Amino acid sequence: MAWVGGGAVAAYSGYRWYGVSRSPHLEFLKDQRELIAELADTIIPPTDSPGAKEAGVHDYIILMVEDCTDTKSQNKFITGLQDLIEYTHSQYNQSFGQCNHEKRVAILKHFEEKGKNFGGIAGKISDRFLGKSFFTTLKEYTAEGYCTSEIGATKGLAYLYIPGKYIGCIPLQPGQKAWATK
Repeated sequence: MAWVGGGAVAAYSGYRWYGVSRSPHLEFLKDQRELIAELADTIIPPTDSPGAKEAGVHDYIILMVEDCTDTKSQNKFITGLQDLIEYTHSQYNQSFGQCNHEKRVAILKHFEEKGKNFGGIAGKISDRFLGKSFFTTLKEYTAEGYCTSEIGATKGLAYLYIPGKYIGCIPLQPGQKAWATK
């Protein structure tokens, strides 16, 4: 029984390792540009400041996944996009772009829960060997892309081109935007 159980665990581990280590299908990623734009715009929607879609965050996400992400996380991101497409069609019988805001948020919450790792050192080991989850990568690149874009830094955040003297700790006033500069 121990040999059979050990063999099953080894086979499953090998299958998961192959799934995240294979060469990623980056053309699929480029084909999903509109979906990625809608996902980013759901995470940072337009309010009194422009949203992620208007800031062009989807192009940043695609560039970062293609050029700056390890193969394991690339595969997890692409597989996550495919899973999101299938999940949306099976749950709501429509594409993500056709869903209203409440459905979009519910879909993203589902993938956030699905992508949660173990806590502590076990989660770090899992990220290292199997790559980051789809939602983690999406959320990180959306926030980075928005805050480093011109629109995000100047209209979404408080920005002073020439800030004046340095004061290390100033409390924010109610309704004040976070600073884009350090």
